Amino acid sequence: MTAAFTFPGQGSQVVGMGKALADAFPAARAVFEEVDSALAEKLTAVIWDGPAETLQLTENAQPALMAVSLATLRVLETEAGFSVADAAFVAGHSLGEYSALAAAGSLTISDTARLLRVRGLAMQKAVPVGVGAMAALLGLDYESAVAVAEEAAQGQVCQAANDNGGGQVVVSGDKAAVERALEIAKTKGAKRAMLLPVSAPFHCRLMQPAADAMAKALEGITIQRPVSPLVSNVLAAPISEPDEIRRRLIEQVTGTVRWRESVAYMAGQGVTRFFEIGAGKVLSGLVKRIAEGAVGVSVGGPNDIASAKDALAAAKMA
Repeated sequence: MTAAFTFPGQGSQVVGMGKALADAFPAARAVFEEVDSALAEKLTAVIWDGPAETLQLTENAQPALMAVSLATLRVLETEAGFSVADAAFVAGHSLGEYSALAAAGSLTISDTARLLRVRGLAMQKAVPVGVGAMAALLGLDYESAVAVAEEAAQGQVCQAANDNGGGQVVVSGDKAAVERALEIAKTKGAKRAMLLPVSAPFHCRLMQPAADAMAKALEGITIQRPVSPLVSNVLAAPISEPDEIRRRLIEQVTGTVRWRESVAYMAGQGVTRFFEIGAGKVLSGLVKRIAEGAVGVSVGGPNDIASAKDALAAAKMA
């Protein structure tokens, strides 16, 4: 099949996401119930009723977004004939990589929920609030953004955290260094350079304590071969071996999310349709900027199921 299934990362969360699916489809409702059981709390109450400030906490947003993605996938499987095994690849943006692995049968939903709770808490605790920052540099290519980060570091940490494509690169690190990067980027031709409203500097060396926590958390987790290869964030290349998946998930906490290269790789392998499974439409928008002629299909609610079914049929025929 000329299709890949992709899964969104943090920032796509919104209060009420997934509720219409759970109300309409028992398969979706069962996923939310499984996540609540795994965490021994009613995360669904936060997802559906808020408040937004509580949902946005990293420890909640990460398992919540996974739950919505997997609930959506289960509906697609039961109502539209989707099978992840038919996909050429699966991939996810940052935490979405865990959703992709759960979708492909590499991790159980319960284990994924617990891992993401640990990951969210560890990432928040790794750096005190106010010490780190992240910023989006718009209108610079990746190499230029890396050069900006290196110039801004001045003995501190400043790294390219997300290469999202379409001239959008996010840098992360010590707050003073990231603020210097904003000014340097403007002199290098960035169209815009702005701090992001995040509580910690994700995907940089300052996250090493969180990487250590994930190494420990992943020790006791069974990882199966995914039914479709995972295009790894840190490699922008497919992996399937459980030991390598474990290692790359740990590296991912401090490494760059190479999303532009990941999408370009999949497009180069013949993928023409990218199904974004879960909340938001961020990844579908990026597909259009990265892979000329590729189509992004966002699937996050009951109204998307019929159009997704049509798109899937087209992908099977291509």
